[in-house]
Amino acid sequence: MRDTGGYFPRWRLKTEGRILPDERLPAGQTAVLGLQHVVAMFGSTVLAPIIMGFDPNVSILFSGLSTLIFFIAVGGRVPSYLGSSFAFIGPVLVATGAVAGSPNPNIALALGGIILAGALYTLIGLIVMFAGHRWIERLMPPVLTGAIVAAIGLVLAPIAIASASGTGPATPDGNQLSRWIAILTFAAVGLVAVYAPGMTRRLPILIGGALAYIAYLILTNGFGLGEPIDFSGVANAPWFGWPQFTAPVFSASAMTLIAPVVVILVAENLGHIKAIGAMTGRNLDPYLGRAFIGDGLATMFSGAFGGTGMTTYAENMGVMAVTRIFSTLVFLVAAAVAILLGFSPKFGALIQTIPGPVIGGLSIVVFGLIAATAGRIWVENKVDFAEPRNLITVGVALVLGAGNFKLNLAGFTLDGIGTATIGAIILYHALGWGRSIKEPDEVI
Repeated sequence: MRDTGGYFPRWRLKTEGRILPDERLPAGQTAVLGLQHVVAMFGSTVLAPIIMGFDPNVSILFSGLSTLIFFIAVGGRVPSYLGSSFAFIGPVLVATGAVAGSPNPNIALALGGIILAGALYTLIGLIVMFAGHRWIERLMPPVLTGAIVAAIGLVLAPIAIASASGTGPATPDGNQLSRWIAILTFAAVGLVAVYAPGMTRRLPILIGGALAYIAYLILTNGFGLGEPIDFSGVANAPWFGWPQFTAPVFSASAMTLIAPVVVILVAENLGHIKAIGAMTGRNLDPYLGRAFIGDGLATMFSGAFGGTGMTTYAENMGVMAVTRIFSTLVFLVAAAVAILLGFSPKFGALIQTIPGPVIGGLSIVVFGLIAATAGRIWVENKVDFAEPRNLITVGVALVLGAGNFKLNLAGFTLDGIGTATIGAIILYHALGWGRSIKEPDEVI
């Protein structure tokens, strides 16, 4: 019988079959599974801060702390790991004027926007707790969430190509080695995702990136065909120490650019809760508001010290689907491992040695997957593109994003992500004015 008493469940020991959130495995197995979840999310949650120019040590530290915040918010009843959200990449790079994969001198500006997004996220969670979640599904039906996700991927595309081509202030014309390493990188990721055996297939970013890193190391450090990787920082860094925290700066323009990301975070978390509910056979909708609050508080806490915005991770859903182990105690172990890594400057220095072309190749994959996710949203929810309202809304959002359409409003500038997000929501509902509210494309 499932325990329903108390804020936290009383985890019942179970050693075989599907392990539900309020059940647990023996301590040794729980520890191993927690480590596996850290490995599964590692490639993505470290890649995001590197692309934005954040300190990866700070981000990995706060991914662990954020997971603990989420665990407490949902009372240990929703299995989830929180990591760096890719939805912030575009707005952060635009707001700070940074180059993808390079140190970002204006991180403080981004942090103010990240904190605002977290505050709005928390507010939405409070509203959902008292008013339910159906209003979110009506405000952002699948046709809209798909359009917004696709627009984000398209806005990021030029950033990925520039990084993969080796373009920038130091190399305005790029170089062929960079392009070939980038090609090798996304090819390796694809091969791992399709052909790798067992659980390794769940780690394409991590393994594909490592293979490309080794190839670059051999070609440059070994054969002198390009700029070699400098390991002096790794050698000089201590094993343990405090990360470099950064205080936020609250700029109205940067906050206006970054805050709309909350729309994507809500859609991500909504999908996460629905998917976990389906896999466990339990209705987790009553915890949706608390999950939003957990994500929002975690994002605010992370942003207050120099970390990235946080979100639930699809990689961990994949691990749960394969193992059929949903015990929330596993994520306490994962959080502890991440926190330990965050306090290792040597680990951070090693991450900083990842070559730009490898980051570029990984960015092509990740940003492409963001855009392609829109198709999955539309297909799974049977969005009807014969309906002019859907077709026009999606078409406008895609072009606004791909062209990075900017709009000045009362002294503030919205970039392509902002105009695509806000524009799509306004256009979709304006085109539905006076029509029946029960439309096929609004059913989730």
